Amino acid sequence: MGLKKIFKSSHRAFDSSFVNGRTQRDLPKAPSFWKLLGPSFIFLGLSLGSGELIMWPYLTANYGLGIIWGAFLGITFQFFMNMEIVRYTLIYGESVFVGFKRLWSGWPVWFIISTFIAWGLPGFSAAGAQILSRMFGWKSETFTAVVLLLLTGLILSLGKTLYRTMEVFQKTIILLGVPFVVLLALWLTHGADWRAAMAGILGRGENYWFLPAGISLMSFLGAFAYAGAGGNLNLAQSYYVKEKGYGMGHFAAKIKSLLAKEKEKVNIEGVTFPLNTKNLTEFNRWWRAVNLEHLSIFWFLGFFTIILMAVLAFALIGSGSGYEGISFLFAEFQVISQRTFNFMGWGFLWVVFSMLFATQTGVLESTSRIISENVFLLFKDRKKQLNLSQGFYLALWGQIAFGVSFLLLGFSEPLFLLTLAAVINAVCMFVHLGLTYYLNLRTLPQSLRPAFYRRVVLFAAFVFFGIFSFLTFWQGIK
Repeated sequence: MGLKKIFKSSHRAFDSSFVNGRTQRDLPKAPSFWKLLGPSFIFLGLSLGSGELIMWPYLTANYGLGIIWGAFLGITFQFFMNMEIVRYTLIYGESVFVGFKRLWSGWPVWFIISTFIAWGLPGFSAAGAQILSRMFGWKSETFTAVVLLLLTGLILSLGKTLYRTMEVFQKTIILLGVPFVVLLALWLTHGADWRAAMAGILGRGENYWFLPAGISLMSFLGAFAYAGAGGNLNLAQSYYVKEKGYGMGHFAAKIKSLLAKEKEKVNIEGVTFPLNTKNLTEFNRWWRAVNLEHLSIFWFLGFFTIILMAVLAFALIGSGSGYEGISFLFAEFQVISQRTFNFMGWGFLWVVFSMLFATQTGVLESTSRIISENVFLLFKDRKKQLNLSQGFYLALWGQIAFGVSFLLLGFSEPLFLLTLAAVINAVCMFVHLGLTYYLNLRTLPQSLRPAFYRRVVLFAAFVFFGIFSFLTFWQGIK
């Protein structure tokens, strides 16, 4: 060992700010609620193009609003699981994937494979291409989908910092798109439609309770998993907490643009704070603020959008319509154009496309973070520092290349790709729910662990995803 390493080792041994393998610093002060806004907009953007826009309205168009209880329960489960992911990063300033690696060195392999398989299929680009082709009369949906994938890569590569690019992009889409859908709902729905939705939250449908006869458990489980982000994407909340500078994430480095001059290597292991009265009081302020931010943006706006799109589909085309794929969206477009103005119908399709494209962008951004960090964690013992920017963009353009290849091979049916990915993601959620629950109970200080009622909700979600995943596979092999 060199003199420099010996000095560093001895310095750490007597430095009271380095305890239990982590550097300690005081927790930064929590800002106002309005300054905290941001990460949940990105996370909501991951949700809009799958469950909110396609899967729940699709189920509603075929089975009515009696299944909407699944969306309410699913997004509520995701709120609680997301906050436990946030809790870990607030306290340690590192992603939960680093925590999982501390539990077992084999977990990075699972997250690389499961993330790539579940999200490598270009379902969002295929759906967006189908809508654009319908709007402009383009003949080649495959070519359009390829262009959309390449455009996504450029958007993520050219911003000054990755987080800022995503926050501005998702906020713009959401703040323009959701009010337009609200306007359509106020114009075209009736009181009876909303009463049916309220009954559906309680599980009451048209001549059934909870699940109608003949419903595909694969479709329902997929929609349940996508009542929110779904799959390993929930774990990406760690990254947005770090990038926004929440809690101990304030000390974490940011991912730069592909073209940025700074290509520094960054340590992905975090820091924590001493357990004293000042820091514990400040943590409680952070915890209340981030819960409110996530509740108001992710949970409320997310469920509000699901209800809007589902009720709109129910009011415009009814239930039991038997639409396949995303053809129900074009049926809604026709009815909107007939009952209002032609430009309103086109506006509806444009909003749907914009949200699908935003979701595709968010998914590629999140999965590239997940894959690149877990690849690094596999080789952590050999190299303790990582160029996060270069690793991210290698993963990003590698996924885009895979998606383009998949499309060119002729696999382009959007709903099938999205449903298959959603079912895989439901299994992934079953795994990471249990892992996060165990991680926080084992590694967090007693005073910072989840409250009893949060543990109950997490355990209920774990059991629910486990049972429905089993039933879905059982239905599939019968």
